[in-house]
This record gives sequence, C-alpha cells and structure tokens, in this order.
Amino acid sequence: MSSVTEVLTRKPTNLAVATNPAHELKVLSSDVPEPGPEQCLVHVRATGICGSDVHFWKHGNIGDSVITKDCGLGHESAGVVVKTGSNVQGLKVGDRVAIEAGIPCSKPTCDFCRTGRYNGCPNMIFYSSPPVDGTLRRYHAHNEAWLHRIPDNISYEEGALLEPLSVALAGIERSGLRLGDPLVICGAGPIGIVTLLAANAAGAAPIVITDLDESRLKVAKSLVPRVRTVKVEMEKSAEDIALDIKTALGQEAKLVIECTGVESSIHSAVYATRFGGTVFIVGVGSKSMQRYPFMHASFREIDIRFQFRYMETYPRAISLVSEGLIDLKPLVTHRFTLEQAQEAFEAASTPAAKAIKVQLLDD
Repeated sequence: MSSVTEVLTRKPTNLAVATNPAHELKVLSSDVPEPGPEQCLVHVRATGICGSDVHFWKHGNIGDSVITKDCGLGHESAGVVVKTGSNVQGLKVGDRVAIEAGIPCSKPTCDFCRTGRYNGCPNMIFYSSPPVDGTLRRYHAHNEAWLHRIPDNISYEEGALLEPLSVALAGIERSGLRLGDPLVICGAGPIGIVTLLAANAAGAAPIVITDLDESRLKVAKSLVPRVRTVKVEMEKSAEDIALDIKTALGQEAKLVIECTGVESSIHSAVYATRFGGTVFIVGVGSKSMQRYPFMHASFREIDIRFQFRYMETYPRAISLVSEGLIDLKPLVTHRFTLEQAQEAFEAASTPAAKAIKVQLLDD
C-alpha cells in the first residue's frame, strides 16, 4: 500500500468541523465518502479558518445564508488525492491539490458559466455555504475539474492559502490596478495582507495599509517593507482618518481596496479617494444595509464597486507562489489538529491571540 493511501487504514474515520443554530462547534465523525465517477477523494492536509467561518459560528448567518442544522465549515483547503472515480483522467493518486470550493453548474444554458463569469452562477455549489458542508474535514470528495495540482515547492499550508490569494487576485484584476498606481488597502487582516502581497507584485506605488491593530500593521511592514501604515484611531471621524491616509500616501488615492466591509472604514475610503478614483470593496461586513457619503462620492465621480468571490484565479495564484513572486508562508501564525477545532476557532476570533491565519492540519 502506498504511503499516500495508507492514511485510509491508519485513520478510517472521517472527521469534520461543524457549527449549528445553537452556535456550538462540533467535531463530527462519519464514514469516508466514496468518490463519484468524476470525483477524487482528497485527504485534506490543511484548511484555513476564514472570517466567514467565524461569522457563521458566532452569528449563524451571512446575509441570506443561514445555519439551520449541523453544517460543516471551511473552504480554504489543500490535500492529496487518495482515490479517484472511474471517469477521472487528469489526476491520479498521490497528486497534491488545492481545492477550489465553488463548483458552478457549467451548463451552456447558464449565461454566467457560458461567458466565463462562473462566480455568478445561480446554481453554484460552494462548500461551507449553508446548507452545503465545508471542506474542514479529513476526507473530501471533490469534482476533478475544480482541483488544482500544486507543485512540490508549494506546501499544503500554502496550497490552502491559495483561496484567500484568489480573492486578492480577483480584486487586483477587477479594480484595474496598474503599475505605479497610488493604492490604499483598508484592513490588515488575512485578505488585506494577501492583497498587499499581490499589489506589491503588481507594482502599485506608493501603498498605504490601515488597521486598528498595530501588531497587524507591523506584520504588513515586515512582509512589504516599503508599505506605509496608518493606525486607525476609533475616536477620529472618517474625514480625519482619511486625512491621515492621504498624508501617509502623499496624495489622494487613485484606488482604495477596502478589505473589512465595515461601514466606517468605507466612509474613510471614500474621503481618501481622488476625483474620478475608485473604492473597490472586497470585505464582507456584518451589516446587510449600510450608508455611504453619497453626495461626496457623487460630486467627485468616485466609483464604488464590489466583488463576489473569484473566477479563473487558481492557476495564476499557483504560478505566482511557485515562481516566488508572492510568499504566503509567513501568514500562517497558528496551527492546530482537527480535534483541536475549539482552540483553533478561539484563536481565530480572539484579537489577543494576534493571529493572522489559523490553520487546521491533518497528517
């Protein structure tokens, strides 16, 4: 028996981390799934905790996605193929893969899939979006077409981080960032940090990043020494915070990539943007309805745009990491086993833990 597949004997029980309407975290046991004809069975070696996972646990919903029963969490995963379905041709046992968690219908009758904007597919199955269980589990059966082979110089931890990097790359592309564009990034959490790494590789200059937490700004500075940091003081008005941002940038921003989704941060982003500039919102806030400085944005022709997940980003993300243009390794600050799910989620949701990215690993 190969060293890859022996795990099925050594660990014959599938474990999955789930939450429920009572806001409990559970480690559930189940049988190992059998892959369908077009699927591969993946031993998930690394999964990151996303802010959305914490939000589903703590609040039970994100917008119209509501936890109504035990629902598995996680969508930032990478692992190794341990079994293949009868029709699988492009992958084999032993291949190391990153899991793209969203599977669109891919039907020619779907306008979004047909035109390449599959992230808008209304029949998308996205693992960890209720009621679909997530990939934070030991074994996961996944369609071959949405598994991306990763080279040996990308670790499983980095492979799991390709998902948040995909979010950043989609933002860089859709926002129209170009070489030499003055850029502001609001929020130095995991998405803000990977956006900083991607923007640095894309040649944005100068770059300012903001956050409430000085320790996160220090991490940003250590990863991209040329970045200029602004600590947000909560007692200040949005206009005054914007003034701090513009002072640090040395000008008004052509582009602000907002990675928090917090209303007050978006206000500061708008006030920091030049005439004809863009505020591009990547972050997903906790409020379904928000108010923005409409008249200011209107009089200054500021575009306010949004992003929903990503499309066709994994191959580029793999290339950027493999070629050394983006280094994801320092982002993983906390590591736990599946059995330590409670401790992992506490670390991911407690500011005092100073976590950037928490991952659960299984060997």
